[in-house]
Amino acid sequence: MQRRHFLQTLSAAAMAPIATPPRPNILFVLADDLGYGDLGCYGQTRIQTPNIDRLAAEGIRFGSAYAGSTVCAPSRCSLMTGLHTGHAHTRGNKGNDLPLRPSDVTVTELLKKAGYRTGLFGKWSLGQLGTTGYPTKKGFDEWFGFFSQLHAHNYYPEHLLDQEGSFLLRGNMGTQHKDYAPDLFTKHAVSFLERQSATQPFFLHVCYTQPHANNEMGRDTGNGMQVPSDAPYTDRNWPQVEKNFAAMISRMDSDVGQLMSTLKRKGMDQNTLVLFASDNGPHKEGGHAPSFFESSGPLRGIKRDLTEGGIRVPCVARWPGGIKGGQVSEFPWAFWDILPTFAELAGVEAPKGLDGTSIVPTLTGRTQKPHEYFYWEFHELGFHQAVRMGNWKGIRKGPELPIELYDLATDLSEHHDLSAANPAVLAKIKQIMASARTDSPDFPILTPEEAKKRALPM
Repeated sequence: MQRRHFLQTLSAAAMAPIATPPRPNILFVLADDLGYGDLGCYGQTRIQTPNIDRLAAEGIRFGSAYAGSTVCAPSRCSLMTGLHTGHAHTRGNKGNDLPLRPSDVTVTELLKKAGYRTGLFGKWSLGQLGTTGYPTKKGFDEWFGFFSQLHAHNYYPEHLLDQEGSFLLRGNMGTQHKDYAPDLFTKHAVSFLERQSATQPFFLHVCYTQPHANNEMGRDTGNGMQVPSDAPYTDRNWPQVEKNFAAMISRMDSDVGQLMSTLKRKGMDQNTLVLFASDNGPHKEGGHAPSFFESSGPLRGIKRDLTEGGIRVPCVARWPGGIKGGQVSEFPWAFWDILPTFAELAGVEAPKGLDGTSIVPTLTGRTQKPHEYFYWEFHELGFHQAVRMGNWKGIRKGPELPIELYDLATDLSEHHDLSAANPAVLAKIKQIMASARTDSPDFPILTPEEAKKRALPM
């Protein structure tokens, strides 16, 4: 069935309750440019992430979770709207954000109408102040964070947004402030949790910017990884930029620990689904080399690639009231499954015409039918497409270029192109690439040369 974005509506029927009490609280922590191999629970041996590793041990570690895109804005749009980048409004980074429209129904709007208290702290790439995509217009009761996606590249900003106004960080006399933005997001998130009651469920979305490079890309200091301290890696015989990179991840892990401690202190951790993920693959910016910590793990590629290293992300889920601990799941799913999943947990029907399906059966230990296929398109480097169909993965790096074909079951690192030996599979993937999308005036099909002329910071 051809899916269309205009089918998303908030009709009375779409909001009909489903009898699935008790409804869990939801805490969704999203990292920025964290690679598949950057966490201890995914095989990292040099960067310490004990709190996130504990989430995995007490819940599910997903081996085949996919981001919405290989860069942040479209990835987050898929997460919020349940649509992949063949149908979503935002299909690439657009500098200072392409705002969501009133017709773009978000998971937050659904949860708020279902009675959830909602909060967002950190990075938002889908609409600036005064636009239709601003967080408080897309279902968030509380919001504190960056002005825009580009503003979020700075870990020591002069201002942040607080609801509809500006929050000043720099002193009146022009002295250098000491506020590290992620620390403030944790402070606000903890305060949000402290104020929640047992009678109303909540949805808290904490969008950290670690370990994204800062916007100066190291031009002033030679180190584009900003963090107050390089502890606990100060004495390591590593380049300074890599000490800082590791420290950024460990600091974020410590923040996750603070959130979990607050949940437990409030007696809410048993009925709270905690989801931790990254918005795309690891970056190669600010002097950092993703090969230093093997950030892609066994996968090939990084941020801006549609190989597995650019789109397969670390993801763990913990919910003692609904998830059995100590699991590893290879069930493939993607960010566009988040909206229908959270909607089912909240007891409301998701809008019609989505690309996503609920993975509640997988979370709760039941068998479910897998997706027929997964689809991505990426525009910043020219029109690139990727399809996963079963264990087959097709990638095309231009509208007129041949499709590369890989068998992920035997070639997870995508080194052996099997297109010549599998014409029938290739033809099916080519058909999906043609039918799984609609044209977008904001993201026309461009050659690499044309895309380069329009390039914006990502």
